[in-house]
Amino acid sequence: KVTLNHPRSDLDPRFRNQVDRVYTLMTTQFRTQKAGVTEEHPPIDIGYRLPEASIAEITGLLETLNAPETQGKMDLPDVAETLMLDIDELFPLTELLEILHFAKVSKGDIAITDTGKAFVEADILERKKIFLKNLIKYVPLARYIYDQLNRHPRHRALEENFLSLLEDYLTEKEAARVLSTVIEWGRYAELFAYDYNAGVLSLENPN
Repeated sequence: KVTLNHPRSDLDPRFRNQVDRVYTLMTTQFRTQKAGVTEEHPPIDIGYRLPEASIAEITGLLETLNAPETQGKMDLPDVAETLMLDIDELFPLTELLEILHFAKVSKGDIAITDTGKAFVEADILERKKIFLKNLIKYVPLARYIYDQLNRHPRHRALEENFLSLLEDYLTEKEAARVLSTVIEWGRYAELFAYDYNAGVLSLENPN
């Protein structure tokens, strides 16, 4: 319940406290317990509704977190204000950073991890290597696509095959969005190539 009288100023410390409280409530998650230890980044499955976030967007957020004045940690309301993002734009970014273990969200704050710091401070080629490693490790769909392409004699596969798989978990529209998002990440990491005209995924450097 918000008891602040109208009109309200977003510069009022009482107003800012309420905003922080809302963000805290929205980002407080139940963490799974495994062998008595809290799982900070719960694993996802192959049909997970992955957030839609571009490489440029997550890089920009990591650079903001890694700036000297932030010391690796910011309140989410401040992140939204700094990057001029609304909640629907911010939360997919923070979710992906958590999935990839590049940042951790807790009680309305976001903090960069050592891996996230290494990524943002690396050159372009090293960034791709770090992203590749974490993409395969933490995103089952990307790992599945890569494994299927490796198994195929010509290291190729139609995107329709992966869409059919995702449609067992998601709506047709969401399946297409999730696959498109993973393809963007995979192409950035040079995990696989994609021919838009033919709808074919392939490995450039098969094992």
